[in-house]
Amino acid sequence: MDADYFLTVARQAVWVLALASAPILIPALLSGLVLGMVQAATSINEQTLSFVPKLAIVGFSLVIFGGMILGLLADFTLDIFARIPELVH
Repeated sequence: MDADYFLTVARQAVWVLALASAPILIPALLSGLVLGMVQAATSINEQTLSFVPKLAIVGFSLVIFGGMILGLLADFTLDIFARIPELVH
């Protein structure tokens, strides 16, 4: 067992993490940007005005992309479990 094996697993884990979090973080980022611009243009400094729409968008994103994220994580977990015999030898 050498370091390349563990680096490959770590690289794959980081890639799966990025793919799993992007469908949630990107819409939240875009909605925060748009709502921040609207608040700056209208001089409304209410915190709940930006929190509630972002919460709704994150919930909606989870409903739409939740199955894909769960499938991605399940495939990664099965792949890691399949690699256990390689670690033993």
